[in-house]
Amino acid sequence: MISMARTIVWILIGRFLTGLCVGLLGPVGTVFISETSGPKYRGILLAAISLAIAIGILIAHIIGTFLNWKVTAIICAIFPLLCYIVVFFVPESPSWLLSKGDVSKATDAFFWLRGYDEESIAELKSLMKKYQKIEGQKATWSETFDRLRQPTFWKPMIILLIFFFTLQFSGVNTVAFYSVTIMKETLGDGINEYLAMIILDIVRTIMSIVACILLRLAGKRPLSITSAFGAAFSIFGLSAFLLLAPPNSTSLAWIPLTCLVSYICFVSIGLMPVPWCLTGELFPLSVRGVGSGISSAFNFLTFYVVVQTGPYMFRSLTTPITFAIYGAVAFLGGIFLIFFLPETRNKTLQEIEETYMRRKDKSQP
Repeated sequence: MISMARTIVWILIGRFLTGLCVGLLGPVGTVFISETSGPKYRGILLAAISLAIAIGILIAHIIGTFLNWKVTAIICAIFPLLCYIVVFFVPESPSWLLSKGDVSKATDAFFWLRGYDEESIAELKSLMKKYQKIEGQKATWSETFDRLRQPTFWKPMIILLIFFFTLQFSGVNTVAFYSVTIMKETLGDGINEYLAMIILDIVRTIMSIVACILLRLAGKRPLSITSAFGAAFSIFGLSAFLLLAPPNSTSLAWIPLTCLVSYICFVSIGLMPVPWCLTGELFPLSVRGVGSGISSAFNFLTFYVVVQTGPYMFRSLTTPITFAIYGAVAFLGGIFLIFFLPETRNKTLQEIEETYMRRKDKSQP
């Protein structure tokens, strides 16, 4: 639709439909990956969502740099078409099949996805016991609403909403969407802003690969905290340079570029991948779909708000002040994560849920 558009109206309709479909796929992807992968590799696979986004941005920017927007739209349409075809060869989530009472297909899908070993058998038995309990107590609307009021739901929800707020209002997507404009202002004249933009995209992609490895080695909590504070200080440095540097200081262009690269590196190892990982991990089985849907919708809502307000903030508040605000959000978000972000590395989904249930029991007299 976008590639064949002759008026701005059709472009806007195409963008709306694209955004709607991406928004619907967001929670589905995280829940599917979390339910079909084991604790050993779940973090890496969930972090691969951010890697895929980084690769997509890089490809789109490279194509858009050398080709016109209509050709770019056609090429970008090929990727979701390929994914649509591949989905037909992927089995349903074992958890979803169990929720429908299809134990035979759930067992086959589980072993097809995870292999047949003692660890897989033990986890499948635990999963089946969990679903037997849920099946024995079919929830009414009022009971479902009551579950949403439990600490096992709203505590993870608050953590994720603040995490996604920190991610978006630290400015990561503003930098991605308006990278050419930002490059012109921060690097000055005489710098190839398109080349600098692609360099940042390459850095983002490389660091997303690094994040997949680090999540397996170090865990989500330390990476998230390091990411938030590192991003904050990097963008504070960029803000300070823009405030204090003399006009047209092309010889000092390496300083803001270093700050931007550092910012992208820090954001990519924690703030970008971890909240997506947690949407598929923190919520109890009975409300996981609702929880991941609400948190993902909030993420896309804040995504929209920050991208729409970015240009206005640059004009009315100036670029240095805007970056300072983004840095303050990242810094405050890092403080929140220190006190409230749990570690889920090497834990099954059942173990994570039981952790919140124990906390709930301790809080009751």
